[in-house]
Amino acid sequence: MNETLDITVTKTEQTRLTVTDFSQLPFGKVFSDHMFIAEYENGEWTNLQVLPYGPILMSPAISALHYGQAIFEGMKAYRFADGKVSVFRPEKNFERFNKSATRMAMPSIPQDIFMQGIAALIEIDNKWVPSQDGYSLYIRPVMFATDPYLGVKASDKYTFALLTTPTGPYYSKALKVKIETEFTRADEGGVGYAKTAGNYARSLYPFAEAQKEGFDQLIWTDAVSHEYIEEAGTANLIFVIDGKLVTPSVRSTVLDGVTRDTIIKLAKNAGIEVEERRVSVKEVIEGIENGRLTDAFAAGTAATVTPIGEIGYEGKVYTLTDPSTRTISAGIAKTLNDIRYGLIPDEFGWNWIV
Repeated sequence: MNETLDITVTKTEQTRLTVTDFSQLPFGKVFSDHMFIAEYENGEWTNLQVLPYGPILMSPAISALHYGQAIFEGMKAYRFADGKVSVFRPEKNFERFNKSATRMAMPSIPQDIFMQGIAALIEIDNKWVPSQDGYSLYIRPVMFATDPYLGVKASDKYTFALLTTPTGPYYSKALKVKIETEFTRADEGGVGYAKTAGNYARSLYPFAEAQKEGFDQLIWTDAVSHEYIEEAGTANLIFVIDGKLVTPSVRSTVLDGVTRDTIIKLAKNAGIEVEERRVSVKEVIEGIENGRLTDAFAAGTAATVTPIGEIGYEGKVYTLTDPSTRTISAGIAKTLNDIRYGLIPDEFGWNWIV
């Protein structure tokens, strides 16, 4: 990391800590007192500042609203038993953020701004990091184009922001998911591997339709044949087939998830065989029917490790094994949580103590 940056700090006059119920923290709805902002203009990032969280002034003509140049990331900070705060694998999110920026014709964010911005924000809002078991401080880096005029071209100006929101578990029960065979999340040559806002916008209508049928999430399939599984709406997908951890391989239509990568490394370290490859819908359905598929779960920063209890496909709902009997995913999830909360040694060097 480079030398310490000059970050202007303006503290809020009235903290919201005293009126926040930390036992009721719906995901993404309760924000900490401050945010970090940086602005890009004339080829450089300037005006680095931590300031009170709140609305920001912008033109209704900014290009992000009209032409979709907007990307984001998601990571978490955890409170250790000794009071220290650790951010889990932020360098992976930094790398993916800039990969998304390149694909969306946006400028890269320097690592020192990304990391020191997080550190400065958490230092000021340290008390917003929950101490309850299973809770964390979700960190949302976001960048969007801010040229205040219309014109189909890459913007010359951008804003980078860091928001933080304390949160409890994202899902409270095993998921009932539907294999989507009509609508498409991503296609070859597109932006499926980038965390760009448009990927999520195009998924909202199919997701709403699935909710009407009683499903919690969608399993997206390939755009060409709908025969191969890719990912869920908010997470990667991992299955246990014949005792092996099997997950769709990363490609231009599948997000390279940080939690996915973490789970793969933990599984291999535990001596579990891992296969990263194309996974067909047929293989999953037949695996449920013949008992070869014994576990399925969603893996993501928000979802962490969330079991899948039921899978809907072509009008039929398939029930999977009881999540309480799934030793492989439960064991990996426990190891992952123990590392993130500092309960066991971090032999991989994943925790970044702020």
